[in-house]
Amino acid sequence: MKHFELSGAVREVGNKAVIKAFRRQGLIPCNLYGLGIENVLFTVSEKDVKGLLYTPSSFIVDINLDNGSKYTAVLHELQFHPVKDNCLHIDFLAVNEEKPIAINVPVTVTGHPVGVQKGGKFVLNAKSLRVSATMANLPDVLTIDTTDLDIDKRIVAGDLKFDNIDIVSPKATIICSVKATRQSKSE
Repeated sequence: MKHFELSGAVREVGNKAVIKAFRRQGLIPCNLYGLGIENVLFTVSEKDVKGLLYTPSSFIVDINLDNGSKYTAVLHELQFHPVKDNCLHIDFLAVNEEKPIAINVPVTVTGHPVGVQKGGKFVLNAKSLRVSATMANLPDVLTIDTTDLDIDKRIVAGDLKFDNIDIVSPKATIICSVKATRQSKSE
């Protein structure tokens, strides 16, 4: 899986006024927790985080703090402003090489479905799936072949099998399907 470098400045626990002052300076308050470490509070620049937040890809985040500490983490939770739609807060979950990581991975479909060739309409329902694997086995994307997909058929998460990866999304999650159209019904 791709890595994303992020630099931050350690901060102290503060009240609303302190947090608002950070946001006015273009900084986002962050929290790092997990793996038995104590919570680490820090801030990152809004500009530095754009490549991480506004992309369909998933990343392992390498966090470098100004006190010399280095952490490996994944995005856990994001909070956005309801009107301005800018990021207000980020929670990171610390990870390591040995323990499995549960993360959303984008789905890519390949092939030209048989049902589309017969006049059906291809519909992609899930753009990502939640998977669990060790850091070394995490893929950048999940590639699904749709060549054998016929009219009124679908691929669900329970149908997929990947080496060294467990799919954590519900088994009934519909990934893609081919729906019948008027043209395909008349034929």
